Amino acid sequence: MSETAIRVENIGKLYRLGTSEQHSTLRDSLVHTLGAPQRAWKRLSGPKPAPKSEGWLWALRNISFEVKRGELVGVIGRNGAGKSTLLKVLSRITTPTEGFADITGRVGSLLEVGTGFHPELSGRENIFLNGAILGMHKAEIARKFDEIVAFSEIEQFLDTPIKHYSSGMYMRLAFSVAAHLETEILIVDEVLAVGDAEFQKKCLGKMEDVSRGGRTVLFVSHSMPAIQRLCKRGILLSKGRVEFDGPVSAVVDRYLSVHALSGSYIATADPSIPSITSADADWDEEEEEIRVRVAFESPFAFTPKLGVVLFDVVGVPLFGTNPKIDLPNVEPPVMSKGIIELRILTDQLRADTYNISLWLGDHYHDYSVVENAISVQVNGGIRDPNQPGRAQIGCAKLQVRWRYETGVATNSDSIASV
Repeated sequence: MSETAIRVENIGKLYRLGTSEQHSTLRDSLVHTLGAPQRAWKRLSGPKPAPKSEGWLWALRNISFEVKRGELVGVIGRNGAGKSTLLKVLSRITTPTEGFADITGRVGSLLEVGTGFHPELSGRENIFLNGAILGMHKAEIARKFDEIVAFSEIEQFLDTPIKHYSSGMYMRLAFSVAAHLETEILIVDEVLAVGDAEFQKKCLGKMEDVSRGGRTVLFVSHSMPAIQRLCKRGILLSKGRVEFDGPVSAVVDRYLSVHALSGSYIATADPSIPSITSADADWDEEEEEIRVRVAFESPFAFTPKLGVVLFDVVGVPLFGTNPKIDLPNVEPPVMSKGIIELRILTDQLRADTYNISLWLGDHYHDYSVVENAISVQVNGGIRDPNQPGRAQIGCAKLQVRWRYETGVATNSDSIASV
């Protein structure tokens, strides 16, 4: 048997924007269906279609790679990079516009929660239905049935129609079926984000077991810790093309460096609500503090409360604070325009780059949220001799000092600080 499980040669997928193919009559539908083999032959044997621009989008272009049998490969990239489209092509859900994919072995795919499930059928019935869709015989499904049910932990609801399941229960059953049935290749697309933390841990462990058993896994995720834990090899997609293919640590570092945040953020204020208009962050080496300054504007005076969450470069939250839960050293004044500054002591952080998400509200409302707004480079603090430059994984309790500069205030104080 060939050692290559997946071979992709110059795959391209072209979509027409804003329209979908429609057939007004049964005759049109039949003609389109009967002509499908001829169109497929032309795609494979004829010249490649010329690139189109206006009204068209190449979701994938010139994608080529091979995956060996038993290999667990992580596919990463920004939203819109082409990850899901690639997996749909490999799962035979959609056909490529150009190129081809040669897949050796039966494929089990989990691209969306509950794909292939019927909402009116019970969990028990959907296990057999989904298994049949994946190409399993009834005897094979029956042999694995007890393992699937035990892993999903939904035995109590097994005979309930799944239209009554929560998204988490859907997720448990869908992953359990796909992971336990005997397909040689498993394709998984960012489905672990739906389950709770305990179930995500079980899923990651199961995929590790699947890979050790000689099955091939193609795993798409925005979770860099999960990609690094599971995979030895990674593929980075950018704008529908393979940007980098290599060891997973190098691929993750490339992704994080290419798509790193800047140290400043600028936006246009929403005139109807209080809005964050700009932000910047830097590291004060002498004081060993991160200084964050956030400017905002509001159509009315209010008591601003700023929330800040600090993440390491792989997206693990390390620290968060806001005056609603942490007593600030300065009580926020009533303001309609101004700057909020806070200084975060970095004595518990390792030298690394940190990303910062921002939230603006008052005691009753959330007005403005900017995820991954800015980044800051910390060059001091704690250093890990085993992983220099890597952030501490876990929670940190850091000291914070607040300061407010008012642009237009309803009280007499223009600046409130320690």
